[in-house]
Amino acid sequence: MSDGQVVFWSLRQKFIDTSDMPEQSQQVMYYSLAIGHHVGIIDCLNTELICDLPQYTRWMTMLDNPEAQRKFRGLLTFGEINIDSTHVNLLASALAPLTEEHIAEPFRGWSKTLMGLLEEIQHEPAIYLIVKNS
Repeated sequence: MSDGQVVFWSLRQKFIDTSDMPEQSQQVMYYSLAIGHHVGIIDCLNTELICDLPQYTRWMTMLDNPEAQRKFRGLLTFGEINIDSTHVNLLASALAPLTEEHIAEPFRGWSKTLMGLLEEIQHEPAIYLIVKNS
């Protein structure tokens, strides 16, 4: 894995062109969305956070929770991780101490940003994050 950047993207919406779609086909499209298939659907990703890979690795080791570290380490193993509503409680409790004033930047800022994103996911479970090394 290169010493590139780690990018956190949020998926908040999908683009679907329904202008020429018959009503029967729209039902198939809604079913496909419901089961998570993205056939014919364009994900609209927003860049939320960018950090250097070596600093990401250091940030990961600052987490006191081994399960949270394992989740973040997945990026190093697989090159990509997803963060969804099932990860909110785990990551929020692990990141909360890293938002305190005595934590050095950029780690405090990154932790606050990610905490805000986790809060958004908690309120709208359809939102999730994709984290990749670029």
